[in-house]
Amino acid sequence: MILKDNNDLEQLRHAGKILSDVLKVCAKAVHAGVTTAALDLLAEDMIRAEGAIPSFLNYKPSGAAYPYPAALCISVNDEVVHGIPSEEHVLQDGDMVSLDLGLSYNGYFVDSAVTVFVGAGDAKGQKLMDATREALSAGIAATKVGGYVGDIGAAIEKVAKRKGLSVVEELGGHAVGKHVHEKPFIANFGRPGEGERIPDGMVLALEPIFTEGKKTVSVAEDQWTYITRDGSRAAHFEQTLVVTKSGVEILTPF
Repeated sequence: MILKDNNDLEQLRHAGKILSDVLKVCAKAVHAGVTTAALDLLAEDMIRAEGAIPSFLNYKPSGAAYPYPAALCISVNDEVVHGIPSEEHVLQDGDMVSLDLGLSYNGYFVDSAVTVFVGAGDAKGQKLMDATREALSAGIAATKVGGYVGDIGAAIEKVAKRKGLSVVEELGGHAVGKHVHEKPFIANFGRPGEGERIPDGMVLALEPIFTEGKKTVSVAEDQWTYITRDGSRAAHFEQTLVVTKSGVEILTPF
């Protein structure tokens, strides 16, 4: 989406605040013994209470076998993205949990994700989460009007290489604003100066996704959940932002 006027920006800011508030509550609700279905219900109830709509629920992109059946994507340990919540999935101490949430408010879409531990976690997993979040900050810093999407991918990839982690190449960020996903796709790897140019007023969702093992992934039997082929854990952080000549404004602050 390209901003047309101040109304667009104000609507996106409000949508972003709702999303940030809901995601914060959901992250705090992650603890041993809770089901992923309970977290999903919490997210949906909070979104609807604010007059917004969960944008992932019943979303069916081209090629999908069936619509996504939940409001909140919950991916645990070797699940990379798009994990489907269920009553049978009970979180355990030490689990690494990615919470990916989208909503629309008055027709304006925003998207954000965080990764948290159930309990204290471990040092190796903390390194993975810290690096992925650092990569998001690096990607945001590389996002400028007149720049290129390759600048963003290169900045994210640089962090992964420095930390000895792998980038999941099939997945990445995207423009957003009037739809759940808009073009351009923003890979989490690339070369500076390559790809599409970034115009003034573009709304983007940046989302680095790293694994502590190899980069290769598969789609699980549910036909939605991406999992690492080697069983290694994955981390995912995402924020929606608007790029203007005066700088970058994060619409979904953590």
